[in-house]
Formats: sequence, C-alpha cells, structure tokens
Amino acid sequence: QVQLVESGGGLVQAGGSLRLSCAASGRTFSSGTMGWFRQAPGKGREFVAAIRWSSGVSYYADSVKGRFTISRDNAKNAMYMQMNSLKPEDTAVYYCAAARIIVVIANPREYDYWGQGTQVTVSS
Repeated sequence: QVQLVESGGGLVQAGGSLRLSCAASGRTFSSGTMGWFRQAPGKGREFVAAIRWSSGVSYYADSVKGRFTISRDNAKNAMYMQMNSLKPEDTAVYYCAAARIIVVIANPREYDYWGQGTQVTVSS
C-alpha cells in the first residue's frame, strides 16, 4: 500500500505562485508514474501534469503548459509542482496520484493511489 500526502495549497492572487508537494510512504516503487489532478466544484477530475518516476519525463495539460513545472526527488519519495502565473480558473482541489503501470497518462482511472487533496484558490 502507498500513502500520498499533499501540502502547499492556499490562497493566492492572480499572477502569483504556489508550490505543491506530495510525500509518498509505504510500499513505494522505483518505477511507475506520479501525477497531479485537480477538481473544481461541479466539475470532473482533470489531469494537470505527470512524471515518470524513473526517467523524469514529464507531461502537461495544455492549460498549464509553460506555467506549471512538475518534478520529483527519488531519494525523498516526493513529487512537487511549481505553479506560476496562477489564474482564477486554476482554483480547485489538487490531488496527487500514483500508478504502477499506466497507458493513458491523463486517465484518472489508471492511477492506483490518491492523496486527500489540497485546496488552491486564486483570487482575481
């Protein structure tokens, strides 16, 4: 079993920055994929970014490309997402997720483990 705990959410003005962290514990793995999803009120869970744990190859949704940067620290079993130039439409609960084997990066159903989420609110 893998436990994921997010931190770093908060309230920020439009144009500001936040850095999210995801700490993994339990039966962590040396391969697989970790990702960030978000869910705004009344909407479905949306893919934001993902990273291959072993290679570090990253993927982004078009809506955040150029503004968000995903990274990981293998030694600390941690994943991060630096969010810059935040917009009010980025407001959502952000979830960390992990998958051992994945085909479609952006499909939340392919992820095995989820954190509890952290709220990000961007005011205009």
